[in-house]
Amino acid sequence: MHKREFLKKAATFGLTVPFAWDAFARSFDEVSNLGPAELASEDAFWENIRNNYLLTPEYINLESGYYCMLPEPLLEKYISHIHRVNREHSHYMRKSLNKEKKQIIDRLAIESGCSPDELAITRNTTESLDLVINGIHWKKGDEAVMALQDYGAMLNMFRLMEERYGITLRKVSLPNDPQSDDEIVDLYRSQINEKTKLLMVCHMVNITGQVLPVRKICDMAHGLGVQVMVDGAHSFAHVRTSVRDLDCDYYGTSLHKWLSAPLGNGLLYVKKERIPELWPLLAEDKKEPGDIKRLSHTGTTPVHTMMGIVDAIDHFHMIGAQRKTERLRYLQRYWSDRVRDLPKVIMNTPRDPDRSCAIANVGIEGIPPKQLAQSLMDEFNIWTVGIDRPGVKGCRITPNVYTTTSELEALVDAITKLSHG
Repeated sequence: MHKREFLKKAATFGLTVPFAWDAFARSFDEVSNLGPAELASEDAFWENIRNNYLLTPEYINLESGYYCMLPEPLLEKYISHIHRVNREHSHYMRKSLNKEKKQIIDRLAIESGCSPDELAITRNTTESLDLVINGIHWKKGDEAVMALQDYGAMLNMFRLMEERYGITLRKVSLPNDPQSDDEIVDLYRSQINEKTKLLMVCHMVNITGQVLPVRKICDMAHGLGVQVMVDGAHSFAHVRTSVRDLDCDYYGTSLHKWLSAPLGNGLLYVKKERIPELWPLLAEDKKEPGDIKRLSHTGTTPVHTMMGIVDAIDHFHMIGAQRKTERLRYLQRYWSDRVRDLPKVIMNTPRDPDRSCAIANVGIEGIPPKQLAQSLMDEFNIWTVGIDRPGVKGCRITPNVYTTTSELEALVDAITKLSHG
């Protein structure tokens, strides 16, 4: 079938009923001959994907950064897991849970690029990385390096370690539009000394969308004898991610973000040789020091949430990792390139397209971030979030695969009007 004919047919079908799971999978067969970059701008195809999401008509949702909603095929599978666990009750927990959890971890390990015995399922990035920060054997005088733009929950946990153990926190301020990787690497290097024990770095900065050169930072830090913990909350299933390629010591992410797993799923990776060095938060039965399960005991959990992880991985691969990345980057550049140089507009996201993907942050001179977010909602029905952090003052704009270019046209129009107001 000719590409144009298929896209027209797909759009027509997509406006009728949501795909069932199998039909959703088959829909990608027709575009297998199109490269990810070529497909990224084909709105008719992505309208078809949009039809699988039950979106509110009350506003344009450009706040996928908090977490990503489930498309209907995934939601239906998630509900079926709830029914199953409720029906099988304690029999499932005692007879099936451990086997199925191992299978889930095996799939996640393949997706993450690590060994299953280096990976634990958590509830979110905060839990994952706070287990590391709290589990390190700190002593007075130790130092940790991080950025002012890092996620608040981890900064708060470091603050507790500062208060409890007397460690020193050294914070860099990231440039919003760096000119090279070396600029970022040198910034972190400048804060490392013989007392530095851990460096925390975002793979993708949550408030600006900037993708940092993590592997280069890891190589630099390891060369100076410093461990590296990576906040991958927004990079996993968003841009190409392999913890083995990053060569970090610790990595945490939220699977309910760009993988679109059910809300309350996260992942913790700990390099094998680092596992015995961490102190567990909660006590587990006696296990070998190198067993990562000693770090992730939480008691009885909502296991139906975890059961949705494999479905989300399958769904992610149906779309295709590179297809998704290219579409998300296309959407961000669609609006950001058009407002970046407007009078009074401040872009807090790099100009270089390779240094960001879906997420970008925009501010307007004279309008506080919270007020800007409120104006976008009240005057233009655009839902986003205001960010008021050191070096970053603006609204985080986060489209998703279901976002249309017509919605982004509305955003461009709104920013243009507000910047001229």
